[in-house]
Amino acid sequence: MRIVSLVPSLTEAVATSVPGALVGATDWCDHPADLDVTRIGGTKNPRGDDIVALAPDLVIANEEENREPDLAALRAAGVEVLVTKVRDVPQAFAELARVLRACGAPARPHWLDAAEEAWAAPPAPARRRTAVVPVWRRPWMVLGRDTFAGDVLARLGVDQLYAGHPERYPRIPVGELLAATPDLVVLPDEPYRFTADDGPEAFPGLPCALLSGRHLTWYGPSLAEAPRVLGEALRAAHR
Repeated sequence: MRIVSLVPSLTEAVATSVPGALVGATDWCDHPADLDVTRIGGTKNPRGDDIVALAPDLVIANEEENREPDLAALRAAGVEVLVTKVRDVPQAFAELARVLRACGAPARPHWLDAAEEAWAAPPAPARRRTAVVPVWRRPWMVLGRDTFAGDVLARLGVDQLYAGHPERYPRIPVGELLAATPDLVVLPDEPYRFTADDGPEAFPGLPCALLSGRHLTWYGPSLAEAPRVLGEALRAAHR
């Protein structure tokens, strides 16, 4: 099989589980660190001609991370495209199993079993907390309804306050975020790279949890350690 991945988390899953199958990946695919494949542009602007030139048997994509016009152009060029949809943790496991089967994995990988086991009994919080979860600034954007990251947080005892918003990633002014009086602010390091010096200063008086975006938003091998890594960071923010 010759696989091109347009999704960083799926790139890691395939590279880990089907060594040698990947021939192309996006510029943002940085796991595994030693990944040696042809780079074909970004998730939102892949170079279709470069992908076609790789003669892939399959391109793997995601309905949220990739644009339908780009995927339609690949199909029109005769390339088979598998599109995933991941809105919660169980769906992530089902879609990962589907992708790996399609990519020729000889067996179900051990990391996928470990991830399902880890999420069957994630760390139990002392109490549930509310949060706002910015994913961008200038303008401020937060998690809204029906998101994978929102489901991850809910399973760890954090209820994000815009889960009922009509939009999945609404633009909310920072003043409104403060007025929502969350118990804490969750700041992942992707897609926007929030840091200790870039983000918390906008929320004076509120505890801020700086989280690994790979563990919060990626569905791949990182899922196996995500409950522990995220749970530790969330607990630290409340001390």
